[in-house]
Amino acid sequence: MPARRVRPVHIAPIDTVVRRGSGDTIYLQSPYPLGPYPPRLTDRLEYWAAEAPARTFLAQRPPASEDGALPTPGDWRTVTYAEALARVRAIAQSLLGRPVSPTRPVLILSGNGIDHALLALAAMYVGVPYAPIAPAYSLQARDLSTLQRIVERLRPGLVFASDATLFRRALHEAIPAGTEIAVSTGDTPLRIARFSELLSAVVTPAVDAARDRVGPDTVAKVLFTSGSTGRPKGVINTQRMLCANQVMIRSVMAFLADEPPTLCCWLPWNHTAGGNHNFGLVLFNGGTLYIDEGKPTPQAFGITLQNLREIAATAHFTVPRTYEMLLPHLRADAGLRRTFFSRLKLYFYAAAGLGQRFWDDLRELAVEACGEELRIMTGSAATETAPFALSTGGLDVVAGMVGLPAPGMELKLVRVGAKREARVRGPNVTPGYWADDALTRAAFDEEGFYCLGDAMELVDPADPRKGLVFDGRLAEDFKLSTGTWVSVGPLRSRLITEAAGYVQDVVIAGHDRDRVAALIFPNLALCRDLATRANHEPGSAPELADVPACDVLAHPAVRARFQEALDVLADASTGSSTTIALALLLDEPPSLDEREITDKGSLNQRAVLDRRAALVEALYAPVPPRSAIVARAPDEISAPKTSPQKRST
Repeated sequence: MPARRVRPVHIAPIDTVVRRGSGDTIYLQSPYPLGPYPPRLTDRLEYWAAEAPARTFLAQRPPASEDGALPTPGDWRTVTYAEALARVRAIAQSLLGRPVSPTRPVLILSGNGIDHALLALAAMYVGVPYAPIAPAYSLQARDLSTLQRIVERLRPGLVFASDATLFRRALHEAIPAGTEIAVSTGDTPLRIARFSELLSAVVTPAVDAARDRVGPDTVAKVLFTSGSTGRPKGVINTQRMLCANQVMIRSVMAFLADEPPTLCCWLPWNHTAGGNHNFGLVLFNGGTLYIDEGKPTPQAFGITLQNLREIAATAHFTVPRTYEMLLPHLRADAGLRRTFFSRLKLYFYAAAGLGQRFWDDLRELAVEACGEELRIMTGSAATETAPFALSTGGLDVVAGMVGLPAPGMELKLVRVGAKREARVRGPNVTPGYWADDALTRAAFDEEGFYCLGDAMELVDPADPRKGLVFDGRLAEDFKLSTGTWVSVGPLRSRLITEAAGYVQDVVIAGHDRDRVAALIFPNLALCRDLATRANHEPGSAPELADVPACDVLAHPAVRARFQEALDVLADASTGSSTTIALALLLDEPPSLDEREITDKGSLNQRAVLDRRAALVEALYAPVPPRSAIVARAPDEISAPKTSPQKRST
């Protein structure tokens, strides 16, 4: 076959220098030095306001209509770099007259938006930290205990919500009396300031004096992550972290310096990928960010599609689910396909694994659509690394690889049992957690490396330059009753890949048991479609559009699809620790209130197992329930035992 043409994109070389330490420890570091970076992220706002004052910095659709109609094409509210700087300085002046300080941050309850961005930049401009909180904690949770704990820890001097009416319950029940609240729209009887008031201040020399006191070690923001315990952790992000990280990104993705990037992005700013990586990438490189108010969910993806039909992005930095949902629409919609590929240089994904099937499909679709293959990149990162740390760069990669340390980063692989834990050190790593010294001390080793909790291995131990592969989360792994370790991360990834979109996510069980089981959260929309298509055959049942989820998952065609996935994995397994012997399809989605799902949509494996312990016990009963799907495997793996199993601790 003739070689395919790859669309040209300026990616800098990525390489590593390896040093061996004691106890089988391996150190990896980029041979390329990290370039200089500014002391403050807002210096880049000032730079672009002078260099390209009329260029659009941020764009956002008007509020959605009450009837749920899609937005009108071309209808965007825009802010240029010059306008943004002027408004940021006015808001900064307003903040100086309020009880905010380095220890009394600004708390932002609402999601992505222009007012959110301007307030955040204004706080950073004068050295006041801000903390963007997942809107789900205010709007979706039945109780507000998580939000209340965050507020107690932060002691904010000002709270912002875009819509006072929408956030009324959170403002009334979670915010202490006397705390000033700023809103863009809506009403509440609480003490509020209109966002327009913040914009109306006359800027004085005090703003410049406050800006000049901001330095690399000034706290810029606090990002809360629930982690594996469900307890909110406030990750301190300094100016040094944010600025060094952007230079790291550009040191690998050199094309960002060649042309101002255009992004159309939905990723939430209360998380590091959307709020640090993507927002910062646009600001640092003088680009334009179109705020996508859609999401990769059946209810909201139509908005994303509408935006992508109109906005030709130069790169996409998102989660695998976005690409998975986008693929069938790209195949079916010529207009979407034409706009999507017209300027695109790169796909980048993170936060979860992209199955090799979807990876291959993206490549094939690009070739069909524009005659060129597009580069796919990924890496490994954390909220604590701001987030860029490892990148595949220009390596010849496949799904599962995470690349090599970026310039400025040191990576340390430490033997922990049968695996190697990845630890990192660099100017982009957090100094610790807000108001939690104990958690801070526990996060770093004796050499000052931050412990990621991720296991990694070299793709080729004889040639470290080929990069690293993700080997699971150490905290999720467990032993079977035989003493054999189960590597949860790779096993989950194999099932998700084999099920080819029918598995939304999966929780692996089996601690102290004799075999591995899975609780599967299915992609209900695909399952319903599969069952409906099967019902079009002669003698079949009626349409399933309104049939309850439990009946859809009991459909023979659906069960056969999951049976096939388990059987394929079992046939390829090397033993009990790599075989999912039986599984249960869950018709109840994970619960935010019960900490089963974090606000960014990732599963808390331990919380799911704890809350659904009765289902796990039923799976491991001497005779599994009829609803269980049992893999085809050797008798010692798949056959039900005739004696009660040891209870999980």
